[in-house]
Amino acid sequence: MTNTANPKNIHQGRNVKRFREMMGLKQDALAYQLGADWNQQKVSLLEQKETIETDILKQVSAILKVPIEAFENFDEEQAVNIIANTFNERSFENAFANNCTFNINSIDEIKKLHEEKISLFERMLKEKEEMMTRLERLIGGR
Repeated sequence: MTNTANPKNIHQGRNVKRFREMMGLKQDALAYQLGADWNQQKVSLLEQKETIETDILKQVSAILKVPIEAFENFDEEQAVNIIANTFNERSFENAFANNCTFNINSIDEIKKLHEEKISLFERMLKEKEEMMTRLERLIGGR
């Protein structure tokens, strides 16, 4: 199944790359999670495709925990225009004139994912500290 309509000229492959990189995931790690018939080169080719098959996009969406709409709707040009317009006194007017909308559910999901990463990092740091304490005790006991 292929997404044939791409009226906004959105490059889904580039969007996959952007979100993958934001999540700190390498191409080979994404390939591993996509399955045995995937490798780094195949993910690289996927990220070059303007339109990606819906079933693959759904898999990537689940792996990255990013709504599929993010890959289908993120428009870099519009985002750059909105950002550029925020640096003048008419920024709010320009944002609304460009139909700037935010999907609160998507933002909440990204925020939740970020909080989960922070929590994981904190647990890993605590485990490292505990391991260092045990090692210091072992070394000190010689």
